Amino acid sequence: MLSLPQLVALCVAAMFAYDPVARLLGFGGQQQTMSSSQHGSPRSRHHHRPNLTEALHALEDVVNGTRVGVEGLRCEPDSLAVHVFSRQPLVFEPIYTPSTVTDDAGPRRDKSIRDSEVALVPRTDTVRCIEARARSLQGWRDETWIERLRVQRYHVGGHYGHHFDWMEPRMGYARVSSIMAWVGDGDGSLVGGGTEFPLLQRPSSDDRWCKFVIGCGGSDDAEKDQRRQGGVVFKPIVGNAVFWENFNPQAGPGGVVRGYEESWHAGLPVERGVKVGLNVWSYGRVD
Repeated sequence: MLSLPQLVALCVAAMFAYDPVARLLGFGGQQQTMSSSQHGSPRSRHHHRPNLTEALHALEDVVNGTRVGVEGLRCEPDSLAVHVFSRQPLVFEPIYTPSTVTDDAGPRRDKSIRDSEVALVPRTDTVRCIEARARSLQGWRDETWIERLRVQRYHVGGHYGHHFDWMEPRMGYARVSSIMAWVGDGDGSLVGGGTEFPLLQRPSSDDRWCKFVIGCGGSDDAEKDQRRQGGVVFKPIVGNAVFWENFNPQAGPGGVVRGYEESWHAGLPVERGVKVGLNVWSYGRVD
């Protein structure tokens, strides 16, 4: 059985129940750090839980003080295959609005960095099943919550420049993991739009990876043109997903909690068609 804290995984097949999601959506670097000494040892320190809101987080229902799970939902059976890509770090049509980028000055629109549309997905039973599957994939870790699911749509020229999904932890909490699932490709007409990790390397020369990554022994000219000297580009195959951890669970020298610089990634420009991706982010304690 695979140990999630030791793997980078490419999660293949019907992980996110593609057909129901497609119907729901109406298709047609530098390493940032935080010193754990600021708050005591990672094992002994206690952080107050952050303020969570239903607008941002997929909170579980609570009735009379008791958490209500997803037992009553009709979720499709898991059909999941996991392929180990790297061991450090762990990598595994609603109303759209223009996407923004966020920095110290707050959110802003900048098409030179991020050119796409985003939609907050309503929490239907299907979406709650996806949230539950994301929790299950991560072993139901303590003090971790799924953020509200978001769909990103990229038309021709749409892209997202290199970035981290995580920011400096606040009071010991941050975005601990990411899932990028592909749920639409313009009826099969999509060209381009791969997800690039320039600091990751293929774990082996085995040609079976060529099913999932671009520029890996492909026979057509389009793939040959996209071969790169370093890094890896995952193909945006509908029904597939990539999962990765954002923080190293082992503190570095001096008790520093480190974000993985290997998680630096980008959504490459769409050359033809439309790409639709589903973001599943987890927010939790970093230690």
